[in-house]
Amino acid sequence: MDGRLRVALVQHASGLEPADNRDLLEELTPEGVDLTVFPEAFARDFGKPGSDVSGFAEPLDGPFATELERVAQARDATLLAGLFETSEDLQRPFNTLVLRGRARADYRKVHLYDSFGYRESDRLTAGPISAPVVELGGLAVGLMTCYDLRFPEQSRALVDAGAEVLVIPAAWVAGERKVDHWRTLVRARAIENTVYVVAVGQPAPRYTGHSMVVDPLGDVIAEAGEEPAVLTATLEREVLVEARRTNPSLANRRR
Repeated sequence: MDGRLRVALVQHASGLEPADNRDLLEELTPEGVDLTVFPEAFARDFGKPGSDVSGFAEPLDGPFATELERVAQARDATLLAGLFETSEDLQRPFNTLVLRGRARADYRKVHLYDSFGYRESDRLTAGPISAPVVELGGLAVGLMTCYDLRFPEQSRALVDAGAEVLVIPAAWVAGERKVDHWRTLVRARAIENTVYVVAVGQPAPRYTGHSMVVDPLGDVIAEAGEEPAVLTATLEREVLVEARRTNPSLANRRR
């Protein structure tokens, strides 16, 4: 493990036909990267606000996660993407991230988007409080989803669990101030935790786009605009170590 992680951010819209979205996994996964990150709800878009998505929920061994794993193995890499996962409440599935390949994890979104006029909790079930961290390329990678970004205690819990990189698939709904909030919060989570942040959104017009990679001192390494795009970046342990030497805020905490 060399402490270098090559990442790809796939800023692409998911559609309403699950089979079409599954086909995109292979089409959009680039060669030569360690981790390819797709947005939240990539297996099937949310549809119109308030739509019932329960009919599109799948188990973790269902068609989408199976195809995700197949593509990851074919590329000898790791893929991360969001789906609606069946829960005990058949009318309210989980909003789940599925990580497959060189590492394996599942994360059920904790903070549901009951904000800005939306009520995600009417249609989805919140996941249990958790701090999933996996090791990839010699770096510890923590998982969050979209609205979780607005809760700094969640990113800090991941960092306390060892995360050096925060990966945040999202479908950040467009609207007044939303791009500014997204960019500010992504950089804030990087700066306050001295970690890399890899934040991947769906594109305009419904969502904001602006997928980003931010380094541990808050510098933007790569950023998309509003349109579909695939970004690549390399995350390096040496950069993180130097950032924490320059700004030892984690070591200086008093609790």
